[in-house]
Amino acid sequence: MENTSVRHASVRHAPAQEKETVRSCPFDFAEQLEFDPQLKELLTEEPVSRIRMAYGEGEAWLVTRYEDVRTVTTDRRFSRGAVLGRDFPRMTPEPIVQAESINLMDPPASSRLRSLVAKSFTPRCVEQMRPGTQRVVDRLLDEMEAEGSPADFVARVSSPLPLITICEALGIPEADRPWLRAHAMTMMSVGAAGKEDAVRAKAELRGYFTELTAERRRSPGQDLISTLATARDGDELLDDKELAVMAMVLLITGQDTTTYELGNIAYTLLTRPDLLKTLRAEPERLPRTIDELLRYIPFRKGVGIPRIAMEDVELGGVTIKAGDVVHVSYLTANRDGAKFDRPDELDPDRPSIPHMTFGWGAHHCLGAPLATMELEVAFTTLLARFPGLRLDAAPEDIRWNTTSIWRYPLALPVTW
Repeated sequence: MENTSVRHASVRHAPAQEKETVRSCPFDFAEQLEFDPQLKELLTEEPVSRIRMAYGEGEAWLVTRYEDVRTVTTDRRFSRGAVLGRDFPRMTPEPIVQAESINLMDPPASSRLRSLVAKSFTPRCVEQMRPGTQRVVDRLLDEMEAEGSPADFVARVSSPLPLITICEALGIPEADRPWLRAHAMTMMSVGAAGKEDAVRAKAELRGYFTELTAERRRSPGQDLISTLATARDGDELLDDKELAVMAMVLLITGQDTTTYELGNIAYTLLTRPDLLKTLRAEPERLPRTIDELLRYIPFRKGVGIPRIAMEDVELGGVTIKAGDVVHVSYLTANRDGAKFDRPDELDPDRPSIPHMTFGWGAHHCLGAPLATMELEVAFTTLLARFPGLRLDAAPEDIRWNTTSIWRYPLALPVTW
C-alpha cells in the first residue's frame, strides 16, 4: 500500500479533463425493478461521460460499456488504492469502505489477501456449507408455513436467511445479529442527514470486529474468522487490522447482495407466471435461470468504489487524465447490447456470457459462490414446498426501498 500511496500523491492534483457536458447523477431512480433511464441513456449516447454525484468533491468519469468496464477493472493504470485520502464522488454521505479493506487494495497487495480469503470459498468449502444452508431454509419455511398464509417473504426468508448463514459461518452469536444488521444498513443510507449515524455505525462495527477477531486469534474455533486468523499463504498471515476489517467486509457483503436478490428474484418470478411454471416443471433449469436473473435485475441504484487513473488513458474516444476519478457501472455492463443480444429481455436460454453483478477482475466478489448457493437452495426448496405460491398483492402495490443504495421490496406478501 505504501507504493500506491506515493504514486497517488504524485497525481492527485492533476487537472480533470475539460468537457462541455457534465451530468448530474443522483442515482436515485427506484421504480420497482425498472432499469434507470439515465443509465440507459449514458450507455447508448455517451458511454464514457463526466458526472457529478450527491457527495464528494469534484467530478468523475462514468464508464458504462461492458468492454470498457472490463478494461478499467483489470488495467493496472486504474487504481483502487489511490482513492485513499480523497473525498471522492460517491452515493453515500460517508464512504462505506475502510482503509485496510481488500476493496481498496490493488494487486499485488490485494492478491495476497484474496489468496488467503479464497481458501474459505472454494467449491469444496461452499458445498460443505450447503447442508447448513438447507437446514436454515427448511426451518424458515417451516415457520412461514406454520404461521399460515398470507406471509411476508421478505420478513420470513430473504431478510433472515443470508444474515443467519454468514453469521453462522463467521461464528457470530445470535444475540449480536440484529445490532450488526442495523449498523450495516445505516452505513448504506444515502440521506445526508444520516452522515453522523453512518460514521458512528462504521466505527462501532470496526470496534466489534476488532474485539471478536482478537478473541478468535487467541482461541480459534471452527468458524470462518478462525480459519482466516490462522490461514497462511507461505509465511503470510492476515495482520490484526486486516483480519478485523475482512471480517467486517464479509458480514456486510455476505448478506447484502443475497438479501436483496432473494426478494428481487422472488418478485420477478411471481410476476412472470410462465417462467415460474417452467421452473416448477423443470427444476433443473433453476441454476441457469438464477444466473440470468442476476444479470437482468438492477439490484442497486448506481455505482460503488471508484478508481483513480494513474496516467493518461484513452478510453471510449476520450482521454481520461492522470488523477481523474473513474466510476464503472456493472448495471449498464450487464445491459450492453454489444455483449448481450436483446439485453433488456429476461432470457434464461441465452448463451452463457459472464455477467458483472458480482464485480470483475481483482475485485470480483469472493463470496459469489456462497451467494449463488444460497439462492439455489432457497428457490429450489421454495418452489418444491409451495407449488401454489403467488403474490398476495397487486405488483403496483408492492413497496420498494428508496433510502439506500440497494433496490428491493420492503415487503413481499405471498399466499399459497
